[in-house]
Amino acid sequence: MIEERRPDQSLKSRFRNVGVRTSPSIVPNDNDETVYLVADDFGRLGRAWREADYEATDLETVIQDLLTGQYSHPIRVVAFNIAERWSEDVARELRRRCDMQMRDLPSTISDFVERHEDRDRLQLTLRLV
Repeated sequence: MIEERRPDQSLKSRFRNVGVRTSPSIVPNDNDETVYLVADDFGRLGRAWREADYEATDLETVIQDLLTGQYSHPIRVVAFNIAERWSEDVARELRRRCDMQMRDLPSTISDFVERHEDRDRLQLTLRLV
């Protein structure tokens, strides 16, 4: 059965009525949740925020994935918490973890860490509107 289009009905509301979903938001549902996003450089293919399972974006998992070479060429790793109004780059934490384990940085992340730890970086602030 074809649904008759009413002139006052928006495209979005018509899709909602037939069950079509929109893309999920990266903004967490829980007000006090820290989210970690990894941007990777794929060379000629471009740069992208890497897709990850929702449950696998905690700090420990992201750091272990970085240390074990799961990302080919990370260019940014950002942690943010909307409820606490903060965000930060986690490059220094990667260096600290390698130092604690008395190991060298893996070649897949050494350029990334060195680029970010040389800067005197200020904490990024989230502007909530």
